[in-house]
Amino acid sequence: MFADVLRYVVTDAITMRLAVGEVFVQAWTLLKVTTMPALLMAIPIGAITTIVTSGLVNQLGATSLLGAAAGVGVIRQGAPLTAGLLMGAAAASTIAADFGARAIREELDAMRVMGVDPVRQLVVPRFLALLLISPLLCIFIVASGTASAFLMAVGASDVAPGSFWMSFGTFTKVVDVWFAIAKTVVFGAIVAIVSSLRGMEAKGGPRGVADAVNSSVVVNVVLIVFANLAITQLQSMFVPMEVA
Repeated sequence: MFADVLRYVVTDAITMRLAVGEVFVQAWTLLKVTTMPALLMAIPIGAITTIVTSGLVNQLGATSLLGAAAGVGVIRQGAPLTAGLLMGAAAASTIAADFGARAIREELDAMRVMGVDPVRQLVVPRFLALLLISPLLCIFIVASGTASAFLMAVGASDVAPGSFWMSFGTFTKVVDVWFAIAKTVVFGAIVAIVSSLRGMEAKGGPRGVADAVNSSVVVNVVLIVFANLAITQLQSMFVPMEVA
């Protein structure tokens, strides 16, 4: 399916047949189901990063390094992984349930009989929608998580705001943000393909739709974790962490 999606994206973009309006409709739908959970997950992640590292840096007498811990923890790992898991849960459930319902009502078969490819008509807009919202989710989580880490460091650990941001800027680089966004885009592509495929394979009535949604979430989470591991390894090999 991934090859078909890419083929349709390229050919429809060249021939100007891409359903841009439908892409934005799907992007808005998926954004509505992921934005609030993203905020609710980003705030604890930033705070937990500060709490976990504050005990160690306090013993070393280097509380100013909490900013560095927040930058490394939230931007390099927390934000992209959180965005990926959110898409793999909330967005994946939405897509898989939609396709599963269409499958058991035989809408997909009817489209094929009429000569309409469901991949082109339904999967491509959702694929592009996830690619569109994934960077937005990542940046939103980075901002929210960093803000909560800052407030926790200043309020609970008595770190000077200037020291926090100085160490944050010393250990965090722009390339880290780009890698975080790239990770999230990869996760979005995985979620779109897996969720669509699982939903279209649903059969057996409402129970089949539920099984498709459950399977979609499980497979997405597993693939996202392994994809994160692979991309992190590549990042460590080619863009090692160093003092700016």
